[in-house]
Amino acid sequence: MTDYTQEFWDDRYRQHASRIWSGNPNRQLVAAAEALTPGRALDVGCGEGADAVWLASRGWTVLGVDVSEVALTRARTHARELEGPIADRLEWRHVDLLASPELPGGQDLVSVQFMHLPDPDRSRVFRELATLVGVGGTLLIVAHDPSDRHAGVGRPPHAEVFYTPEQIAALLDDSWDILACEARPRTQRTPDGRDVAIKDAVLQAVRLR
Repeated sequence: MTDYTQEFWDDRYRQHASRIWSGNPNRQLVAAAEALTPGRALDVGCGEGADAVWLASRGWTVLGVDVSEVALTRARTHARELEGPIADRLEWRHVDLLASPELPGGQDLVSVQFMHLPDPDRSRVFRELATLVGVGGTLLIVAHDPSDRHAGVGRPPHAEVFYTPEQIAALLDDSWDILACEARPRTQRTPDGRDVAIKDAVLQAVRLR
């Protein structure tokens, strides 16, 4: 479980002087959220804050949570450089999801982008996060599809941390309307400059009651 601790992620972020990630919002989040009315959003595993900043720029009030204090420091630094109204809609919090922390409910959007955990922790954490979505709110979980493990792009080394959208949908009861449960194809460039076909596992659901 060392891959899921604060120490692991702090060390990984420290190995890069500036950013690990591109600074752009995740494409599946953009595709889903562009059609939603802005409200309260929880960005789970927010990292350096690109998704949270993009949501705030679209009018969302966003709480970004992450296990890495290094990542959150970078997110806060970036937020201070933004225009006032955007920065005012952003909050950052250090959270270890494996410790079952208390997080605010009634969210209009709970976004979980590329969080890879093994079971049974994965199922428990995702069930807990689903309870934070308010009626009419959206749960969006995006992951690397299991078929990506051999695509030649950087992926977690442990097979047990991959999952399908169907596995996540099975955690939800009949109080949810599942809008998307699929592996969406796209291309990604490998370290040696090749474009390869990969898939994002996407689960998008709306709480009905």
